[in-house]
Amino acid sequence: MKASPFDPERFFKSACLFESGLILVAIILGWVAGINPFATLHYSESAILYGVLGTIPLFLLFLILERITADSVVTIRRFLLESLGPALHRYHWSDLFILAAIAGISEEILFRGVLQPWLESAWGITAGLIASNVIFGLVHAVTPLYAVLATVVGIYLGLALDIGGDRNLLIPIIIHGLYDFLAFLALLRSYRLSLIQNPAK
Repeated sequence: MKASPFDPERFFKSACLFESGLILVAIILGWVAGINPFATLHYSESAILYGVLGTIPLFLLFLILERITADSVVTIRRFLLESLGPALHRYHWSDLFILAAIAGISEEILFRGVLQPWLESAWGITAGLIASNVIFGLVHAVTPLYAVLATVVGIYLGLALDIGGDRNLLIPIIIHGLYDFLAFLALLRSYRLSLIQNPAK
């Protein structure tokens, strides 16, 4: 197994700082665009329910991809295992929950709180939804297929904004954060199994 490109010693702090910095980016872009990044973020019990239920299809997709043996999918799986596995391995599940929550909050405030409504106002709802999430896919482009999958996931999160009729950023925040947490746990489990099966690595 290749060495992780992330420094396991500093991974958690660096990742949290980077993801948190995206909120500042969102605020600056929102100021430029005349958009309040937090305008559609509000608490409701239905938003929490939609968020939890909305996580299920994404995590099922993750589990399906775990079983696909196509080279392009195996490449993604190997990259995630080799890059994130050693970094995640040293942290408690509560640390992973915090990191997933920060990522869900910051990325959704930037992409669904600012970019999507900005592009929707300029190009229309459909074009804005697609364009903002093509950008979302490109910034996650560790492989071409991963970029496509991230774009599709982004569109899903963008559509989740309007579930229930009232736009609420809390819904995609919950979906994104909870999905990341479950994916972290699954990756951690796979990495620890690989250590048991191949102790010399």
